[in-house]
Amino acid sequence: MVRVSVVGAKGRMGSHVVDAVKGAPDTELALTLDAGDDLAAITPDNTDVAVEFTVPSVSLGNVLVLVAQGVDVVVGTTGWTAEKLDKVREALAAAPRKDQAVFIAPNFAISAVLADHFATVAARYFESAEVIELHHPTKVDAPSGTAFHTAQGIAAARKAAGLGPVPDATETDGGSRGQVVDGIHVHAVRLRGLNAHEEILFGNAGEQLTIRADSFDRTSFMPGVLLAVRKLAEGGHAGLTVGLDHFLDL
Repeated sequence: MVRVSVVGAKGRMGSHVVDAVKGAPDTELALTLDAGDDLAAITPDNTDVAVEFTVPSVSLGNVLVLVAQGVDVVVGTTGWTAEKLDKVREALAAAPRKDQAVFIAPNFAISAVLADHFATVAARYFESAEVIELHHPTKVDAPSGTAFHTAQGIAAARKAAGLGPVPDATETDGGSRGQVVDGIHVHAVRLRGLNAHEEILFGNAGEQLTIRADSFDRTSFMPGVLLAVRKLAEGGHAGLTVGLDHFLDL
C-alpha cells in the first residue's frame, strides 16, 4: 500500500484526492493537512508520497518544505514559472535523498494531456495557432497552467520546424488579444457553469483544426493523480518531472 498524505485536503481538488486515495485498492490515506497545519507532520516515516493541491501563493513554499523533509511530492497546484521550477530543482539537488522526486502536472485530466500532446504534433503544419482556456470564475490564476504549458509546447514545435511568428496585423488591442506566451496568444474565459476546458485553434489558408478537451467534473483528474502517485512510489523518477505525458506511453 502506498501511504499518501494530502496537503490542501479541504479544498475543492484536495477533497477529491482524499476520496480517490481512500477508494483506490493500492493506496491508503496517511495525513490530511490544510491551511494553518504544520507540514512538519509529514515525514518519510508516515508518508510515501504527498499530494499538494493548494494555491499558487503558497505551493512553492510547501513543496520546498516537503523536499527538505525527504518526502516525494505530487503537485497539482498551478501557477508555476521557470523561476519557481528552478527553485525546486535547487532544493532537490540539496535533498536528503538523492532519489527524491517532485512531479508537477499542469493538468491531470487524460483528455487535456492528450490534447496538449496532439497540439505539439499539429503545430508544425499550421501558419496560425491560438489557445483559449475556459474555467469556473473561482479559479485564481489566468491563464491556466495547462494553457500556458500548451502554448509553450506549440511554440517549441514551431521553432523546431523553422516556422516564423504567427501572423497578426493587430496594432492596438487594449489587451483583447490575450497574454502572449512564447509568441502564442492565450485567452482566458471565466464563466459560471464551466469547470475546466481548453480549445487549441490551428489555421492555414482555407482550413482550420480545433482540438478541444473538456473536464466536466473534478473526478476526471483523479486517475491522473493516482497514476502520478504510483509512479513516484515505484521509484526511478528522481528529480523534477513536469507533465503527465511523461507517465503515458505517447
